[in-house]
Amino acid sequence: VLSHVRVAASPETIHAVRIASGDARLLLGCDLVVSASGEAVSKLRPGHTQAIVNSHQTITGDFTRNPDLAFPEQALSRAVANAVGQGGVEFLDATGLATGLLGDSLATNLFMLGFAYQRGLVPVSAEAIDRAIELNGAAVDFNRRAFRWGRRAAIDRDLVAARAIPPEAMPATHRLSETLDEVIARRVEFLSRYQNTAYAVRYGGWVERIRAAEAAAIPGNTALTDTVARALFKLMAYKDEYEVARLYTDGDFLKRVARQFEGDYKLKIHLAPPLVADRDAATGHLKKREYGPRILTAFRVLARLKFLRGTAFDIFGRTEERRAERQAIVDYEARLGEITAALTAADHADAVALAAVPLDIRGFGHIKEANRLRAQAKDAALAERFRAAAGTPALAAE
Repeated sequence: VLSHVRVAASPETIHAVRIASGDARLLLGCDLVVSASGEAVSKLRPGHTQAIVNSHQTITGDFTRNPDLAFPEQALSRAVANAVGQGGVEFLDATGLATGLLGDSLATNLFMLGFAYQRGLVPVSAEAIDRAIELNGAAVDFNRRAFRWGRRAAIDRDLVAARAIPPEAMPATHRLSETLDEVIARRVEFLSRYQNTAYAVRYGGWVERIRAAEAAAIPGNTALTDTVARALFKLMAYKDEYEVARLYTDGDFLKRVARQFEGDYKLKIHLAPPLVADRDAATGHLKKREYGPRILTAFRVLARLKFLRGTAFDIFGRTEERRAERQAIVDYEARLGEITAALTAADHADAVALAAVPLDIRGFGHIKEANRLRAQAKDAALAERFRAAAGTPALAAE
């Protein structure tokens, strides 16, 4: 949505509804994609326009068709910055701040207005804006607080950010690793909790073998090690019934729910357990059903039974999906053995591409199965290319 807003002492002095090209005094960009659109940018002029833009990344509908789509934040930000000139734009994650402060992203727009007002860019008094919020009659107190928080952010953004997103509100699992060693260490720790120490050692052993082979072939390059650390973990940490139960009952989930909701709320969980779920007559896919909070009791029992995973007593592991997930780990380990045996500087790029194939396997159920089949075909093609670069004969690693 793009709105043209003119402010004047009287209606008679406004002769056009739309703002002419290069004539905007303020771009109040509540959405980065719209702010960088051709129509919005055409209204901006260096030295004339000031821009306050929400940097929060709102993924467009294209992501549903292309899961590898990267949000073009830098290109969008650069388009706005170039249009207003040096010093003419200020970016802030208004959605993140407003949601953290008021619990709802709908506070973003009034938060942005308050920020721009405090910067002296809105030629209307705070009293008039407050009266407009009152006359609008919708969530009056909520919108007033959003406006005031925006004003505070313009004065001391760090203080507002600390109130909006305190360090304890972000689980450690949501923080990105800063080094390769941290990437590996965090995954080793996770797999120990996922299954056991031996399982984690199995993972760490393969990563270290790859690391040693890469260091010998191309000293200083860690692209292959980083790729294997992520791809092998993705395969080994497949989300089965035991893992779903563990994640719901390890304490973190319920703590975050309690922080977000107050009062007498009721927890409902939608699941499609393979052993008991009905199938859709038209698609053949499993249908989800709703479970109440008592399912958490069953989850606690199930989480303690994770030692059965992959054994003869694993009733969930007998499904075709679980068998395929376990086989994918074995196949990938065989592929890693092939890579370590033939890795050179000449075939390094092909090795990285081949090692990254499991990262394409996304989703659950029938979606994951379709992606797995596509990944198998991609793996076979890349394996042939790797062998050609390495000068080795075809191996039966598929």
